[in-house]
Amino acid sequence: QVQLVESGGGLVQAGDSLRLSCAASVRGRAFVSYTMGWFRQTPGQEREFVAGVGWTGGNIVYGDFVKGRFTISRDNAKNTVYLQMNSLKSEDAAVYYCAASRLLTASVVAAGYDFWGQGTQVTVSS
Repeated sequence: QVQLVESGGGLVQAGDSLRLSCAASVRGRAFVSYTMGWFRQTPGQEREFVAGVGWTGGNIVYGDFVKGRFTISRDNAKNTVYLQMNSLKSEDAAVYYCAASRLLTASVVAAGYDFWGQGTQVTVSS
């Protein structure tokens, strides 16, 4: 069982940066054995894959739209995964969700994840 709590969202201007954090509380299976991902969602849309990271910080994948602006990382000693977002655009505004997966590699689809946080709102003003 994994509980995920996101933080770090907020209101920023276009071009600014934000760092999202996701703290995990785990039972039974160690945090290091979960691949982690970030998704985002806007009203009326499906959840969109943002980034994923494997057990030890490798196996990193990004959504096509990221184009070098975002960086995912994890600190297994702190049971935390991060998403550094730079050069934010108005179209990046969404609720950002953290997710944990039992799969061996980071999945790019929401169905590949077993546990989800409640989300943190990111608003970007132009």
